[in-house]
Amino acid sequence: MKLNGYETLICNCERTMTLDGKKICKAAGGDDEPDVFNTLCRAEVSKFGDALSGNAKVLVACTQEAPLFTELAEEQKFEGELRFANIRERAGWSTDKAANSAKIAALLADAAHASEPAGSISVTSSGQCLVYGAGQQALDAARKLNERIPTTLLLSDVGDVIPPVSADVALFKGKITKAAGHLGAFEIVVDDYAPLMPSAKQSADFVMPRDGASSTCALILDLSDGPSLFTGGHLRDGYKKVDAGDPARVMEAMLELADMAGEFEKPLYVHYDSSICAHSRSLKTGCTRCLDVCPAGAIASIGDMVEFDPVICGGCGSCSAVCPTGAASYAMPRRADLIGRIDTLVSTYLSAGGKTPEVLVHDNSFGLELIAMSARFGRGLPAHVLPLGVNEITQVGHDGLLAMMAAGVSRIHLIANPAKAEELSGCEAQIELTNALADGLGYESAINLICEADPDALEATVWADKPLPALKAHAISGVGSKRDVTRTMLGLLNGSAPAPNDIIALPEAAPYGQIIVSTETCTMCQACVGACPVNAIADSPDKPQLSFTEAACVQCGLCRTTCPEGAITLEPRYNFAASALSPVILNEEEPFACVSCGKEFGTKSTIEKISAQLAGKHSMFADSEASKLIQMCDNCRIEHQANSSNDPFSAGSRPAIRRTEDYIEAERKTAAGEPLSADDFLMDDD
Repeated sequence: MKLNGYETLICNCERTMTLDGKKICKAAGGDDEPDVFNTLCRAEVSKFGDALSGNAKVLVACTQEAPLFTELAEEQKFEGELRFANIRERAGWSTDKAANSAKIAALLADAAHASEPAGSISVTSSGQCLVYGAGQQALDAARKLNERIPTTLLLSDVGDVIPPVSADVALFKGKITKAAGHLGAFEIVVDDYAPLMPSAKQSADFVMPRDGASSTCALILDLSDGPSLFTGGHLRDGYKKVDAGDPARVMEAMLELADMAGEFEKPLYVHYDSSICAHSRSLKTGCTRCLDVCPAGAIASIGDMVEFDPVICGGCGSCSAVCPTGAASYAMPRRADLIGRIDTLVSTYLSAGGKTPEVLVHDNSFGLELIAMSARFGRGLPAHVLPLGVNEITQVGHDGLLAMMAAGVSRIHLIANPAKAEELSGCEAQIELTNALADGLGYESAINLICEADPDALEATVWADKPLPALKAHAISGVGSKRDVTRTMLGLLNGSAPAPNDIIALPEAAPYGQIIVSTETCTMCQACVGACPVNAIADSPDKPQLSFTEAACVQCGLCRTTCPEGAITLEPRYNFAASALSPVILNEEEPFACVSCGKEFGTKSTIEKISAQLAGKHSMFADSEASKLIQMCDNCRIEHQANSSNDPFSAGSRPAIRRTEDYIEAERKTAAGEPLSADDFLMDDD
């Protein structure tokens, strides 16, 4: 069966699944009915070889035997594209007696969807490893690891260390006070640093210690009792923090580090467009959403922008999910590809006769394992629950969740790893925002975050309730910016909503809303216009005026922070009205006409207010003539000053320039006894 250019092979895994090849082919849009193999990985493996011979792209509906098929493809020197799809644990192994052809077809269509690959960056590691820990346990680990990669030991606590007979591992003591860097390029600062004395006999003796020693290494095995050396240390490649009292975990970490020498290609998870970033302007801080949710410490503020370190980035995607403008955009897959996959998955299922689709978002490690455990030892997934595998569930923002609803999905489940529970704040905020939007349109809040390691908890959620009423399905597309996509999806949902709405109140810190300007306080200084990073606030070249385009506002708060009068407040909400796309005047005033030339400048209220406060009350504007300066434009003010008797730019006439001849003449007069003029006395005495 050819599916989107892929020769697709399906197998019922020794008849443990009921697969209808004809129905699957028709539902998935294949061009011919496929053979349903029984043991493609064993007795019928030659059929896989035949598929490689005649096709540039092959899709195998099995992930368990992916290593075997990959090895066979390498032996056959297959240079095409080889993909795998899991239909067994995610669909075939289920106690749901409903027909599963529509679901399996949807999973295959999703697997065959063409997505633009993410870029990558090369990272080089010398393999030089630092073991940091206490006592003999740390020394034993360092010596064992040194058999695979060059290793240095830094003892946080000397403890019971016995000086080794052979100095196969360089041994020091000290406390790491600062650590920075990434795989291949770690930097540390150590206090109480001292190397082991060569003459140490019964106990480990060290030379005179010193503070502030610095060094570099490619890898770090942290066996110390202290906190992690890095923010989100478990996400930093090349750094392993484990309990020295857990030999199995220590050995696992050592094996992983031993393989981290060489050159590696790391995905570029996030694309950053600084031109639409709303972080800061003129040293005033606005949006900090990405900084707040990054668990790896890969994002730093650098003035008006932020900086992403692609080597430190762990790929969670939280920054992309919460970014209000799309400045931070996830690349595995890109937004357009993720929404394209959602459309393919759901539309294939519905066109094949599937009913009331629900989507289960999972990563391909913890989440997939949980699904597999449910399929092997429990009930598996219902036929109407469609798994959507992503790199990390935290990459899915409200734009993706709304896209699922617009595609016809009535309920959404997300499987989160409880070991990463502290990294879910961004995901939870996106769910809260999506639920607020859905509630405002009369839809039931139906997004479940499953943060459990027990497959029974998964089953309790996906099997607990009857399917919700079907939502109207729309063809969806991810073309456009993040905000464009969101507005499109909300427009589709509002058009078919149980309770269509024009304005929906949103939770605090939502990236949509309006600003409210106090016309009594606002002085029309226009500081907010220059501060707005998305041009939602604008002025007028013709007169004092402040306008606002609500659809562009990201509620970053820079206008509020910048306003010297405190005249601006934020109101989170979503406005469906067409007026939200056009500028609306928030404040305007009559300009003041210069009392001298009639030129318009400033605002009438401001000039009158300044006049009332200063005229006759300040030494510079003590009389009525001087007070007129306040009511003049810049040019007339200078002219008036220059022509007044109190011209600050006027001064006495410049003294005559004294030339050499003048000095000679004054000396001649003195020698001749002639009287001197006043100018002659300007000469120096000497």
